[in-house]
Amino acid sequence: MDVLINAFVALHIVGIAALLGGFLTQTKAMSAGTATFSPAMLHGALTMLLTGMVLVGLNQADGATVNNIKIGVKLAVLVVILGIVYVKRDEEIAPKPLFGAVGGLTVANILVATLWT
Repeated sequence: MDVLINAFVALHIVGIAALLGGFLTQTKAMSAGTATFSPAMLHGALTMLLTGMVLVGLNQADGATVNNIKIGVKLAVLVVILGIVYVKRDEEIAPKPLFGAVGGLTVANILVATLWT
């Protein structure tokens, strides 16, 4: 079971990397006002959602204690990120405040995952 959990943790990190990497590659374009939400950002957020749900289920099935409040906060932040990226994915130019919000919320989600004990 540990190997399976670790595999999904790795996939979860790949999703975070795709979302944050998509944001970071567009920061120069954001300052110029030409940033767009890339498909990698949407796919990264969806990967995070799917692997996160699987991880919660696997950890509960393994008998580990799951902090449901922490998971709820992470889920709420991710749903906001997904909503923004999904709705604005086809626009030629992403609004600066929304694009910045996605980056900030992604970093916030990482901080919640790592610092909340």
